[in-house]
Amino acid sequence: MAERTWWRPDIHADRRPFLLARGQIRTALRSWFEAEGFLEVECGALQVSPGNEAHLHAFSTRWLAETGEEQVFYLHTSPEFASKKLLAAGERRIFDFARVYRNREAGALHAPEFTMIEWYRALEPYERVTADAVALARRASTCLGRDLFSWRGKTCDPGLDPERLTLAEAFARHAGIDLDRVMEDRTGLAREAARIGVRVAADDAWSDLFSRILVERIEPHLGEGRLTVLCEYPLCEAALARPVASRPAVAERFELYACGVELANGFGELTDPVEQRRRFEAEMAEKARRYSERYPLDEDFLRALEIMPEASGVAMGFDRLVMLASGARSISDVLWTPLAV
Repeated sequence: MAERTWWRPDIHADRRPFLLARGQIRTALRSWFEAEGFLEVECGALQVSPGNEAHLHAFSTRWLAETGEEQVFYLHTSPEFASKKLLAAGERRIFDFARVYRNREAGALHAPEFTMIEWYRALEPYERVTADAVALARRASTCLGRDLFSWRGKTCDPGLDPERLTLAEAFARHAGIDLDRVMEDRTGLAREAARIGVRVAADDAWSDLFSRILVERIEPHLGEGRLTVLCEYPLCEAALARPVASRPAVAERFELYACGVELANGFGELTDPVEQRRRFEAEMAEKARRYSERYPLDEDFLRALEIMPEASGVAMGFDRLVMLASGARSISDVLWTPLAV
C-alpha cells in the first residue's frame, strides 16, 4: 500500500535515495537505446481502446467536443497500439518511457499509474529483443554500482547468463504438471491443480487455472540467483504474439524474471489483422463473461496491421526494475508521488 504521508519531509528523506537511483537508471537506459539506434517516441495516453486482453482493466473518460458531442476515451494500459501504428508508418526502432494506467491494481508490485518502457525492432527477430531485455536489466544494476538485484530476501545477479525455461519445462519442474498433456483441456488442468493444492472454482476457465498455477507454484522460483527467461507460452496465453514456426501450439512470447518478480513481457508480434481480430473478440467475450464489460476494438490499429512489417517488441516495468536494482521494499518507494490507495 502506498504511504499516505509520502510528502512528510522525514518520509521523503528515506525515499529520496531510491528516487535518485530512478533518475540514474532512466539516464543509463536512455543512453543504451540511443547507442542502439532507437528513436524515443511519446505515444498519447488517450486511446479509443485501452487494449483488448480479458484481465486488464482500464480507466475511462469522456471527451466533450465544442458541439456538445461526447466520445469515450480510455487511458492506455500500454502504448502498444500506438507504437505499432508508428511501425506501420515507417519507424524501425522505437522506445517509449510511457506513463500507463491500470485499474484494479495496487500493492507491493502494482500501482494504478506507473511507467512502462516499451520498445520495438522492426524486421528483427524475437530473440533480439529478448537479449535487449537482459542487457537493460544489467545496465540498471551496473549504473548504480550494484552487483545484485534484491527483493524480500531473494537475490539475483543480472550479470550471469540467464536461465532459459519454457512454460512446459517450468510446469514440469515446479508444479509436476505435464502442460502439453493438458493444453487447453480445462478438466485435465483442473484435476492437476487440485492435486497440487491450487484452488479450483467452478467458473474457472483454462486460462484462470493456468495463471493461478503460474503465480502460486512457478513464479516464486524464477529469477533466483540469476535472471530467468520464461518462454514458449501457450498460444491462447499470447493474444498479440505470433506462433513459433516449428511449434504452432506455442507462441513467440517470453517474460523476464528476477527475484520471483516479472520484469518484462515480450513478443514476436502478430501482424495478421484477421487473426488478431479473432483473438481480440475472443478476449472480449471472456471479459464480458467474467466482468460484464468489454472494450471496443481499435479499428485503426487493425488496419495498420495490414501494412505493419514483421517486428518484435517488449514491455518492461520500469518501476519494478528500479525497485529491484536499488533494493527498495515496494514499488511505492520508487514513485515520486505515489497514489494513496
